[in-house]
Amino acid sequence: MRLVSMLAAALLAAAVGDGLPEAEPAVPTGAPHYTAAGELRRPEGYRTWVFVGASLGLSYREGARADGMDEFHHVYLRPEAYDAYRRTGRFPDKTVLVLELHEAERKTAPARHGLFEGRRIALEAAVKDIARFPEGWAYFSFGDGSRETAAAFPRSRCFECHRQHAAADNVFIQFYPVLRDGAH
Repeated sequence: MRLVSMLAAALLAAAVGDGLPEAEPAVPTGAPHYTAAGELRRPEGYRTWVFVGASLGLSYREGARADGMDEFHHVYLRPEAYDAYRRTGRFPDKTVLVLELHEAERKTAPARHGLFEGRRIALEAAVKDIARFPEGWAYFSFGDGSRETAAAFPRSRCFECHRQHAAADNVFIQFYPVLRDGAH
């Protein structure tokens, strides 16, 4: 009888639990993830990050449309990096920013005028990883967003322009009020 009581108590405890609150899931650190070959894995869930701003037609390349209406840019920043930047005015190591580009299309009926975002044409990332990149920052392209990994661009492709023209820590905060006006 005593054995039956002990088994019943054990089954009841297993069914009810130990009465302690469940441990919270580990908070993601937001660190970038790389393949064994050193390529950056495409950041997932970036549309849930802090949306730091948008631009229309801002381009760094020759041959962009003169009217500036060729693409929308959206920039997202991991929440942990955003919080650190607001407190310190610096982006912490392992910061990841994502730039998503969409074609700008003319609004059609029922609207009379305006533009809207068409198909995604590019997905890029900027990563601050001091141990991995001698300059601290590297820049990546996932094509139209369908590529799962990307190798860092050569230093001459993006880094030099960011180093010379970015308002803070290799990031063009001058284009995004959330960053430009939000530091400490």
